[in-house]
Amino acid sequence: MRRRSREVSSSRKRRRACFVDGVAMCGDCVEKEYPNRGNTCLENGSFLLNFTGCAVCSKRDFMLITNKSLKEEDGEEIVTYDHLCKNCHHVIARHEYTFSIMDEFQEYTMLCLLCGKAEDTISILPDDPRQMTLLF
Repeated sequence: MRRRSREVSSSRKRRRACFVDGVAMCGDCVEKEYPNRGNTCLENGSFLLNFTGCAVCSKRDFMLITNKSLKEEDGEEIVTYDHLCKNCHHVIARHEYTFSIMDEFQEYTMLCLLCGKAEDTISILPDDPRQMTLLF
C-alpha cells in the first residue's frame, strides 16, 4: 500500500492575522509583533529590522506607505497609514501615531504590528520640571 505525502503547500499555509479597524495585519511578515520601542515614536517610515519578508510573495524589499491620513480629535493629532509589500501590495501592518499637548508636556504614542509600541513625553518648558531637584 502506497501512502501519499500530506504536505501543505506554502500558498495554503494558514497565516497569523489580526484585525485593526477592519484591516488584516500579518503576523507572519514580522519577526516580533508589536515590539517594545521604548520612547521611539515614528510619525512616518517603517521599522525594517522587524520585517522578515512578505508572507505572500516571499520577498524582502522596501515597503509602500498608503492610506495615510491625519485627523484631529479633541486637540490630539492622529496619523494613520498602512505598510504594504512593494511587490504584491499585501497589507503588512496598520500604523498609528498620536501627538497631543497635556499641561506643560508634549505626548507622543505609536502603535504598529511592524514598528512596535512606544510612548514619549517631552516638556515644552525651557527647563523640564521633572528634572528639577528640590532645594531645601
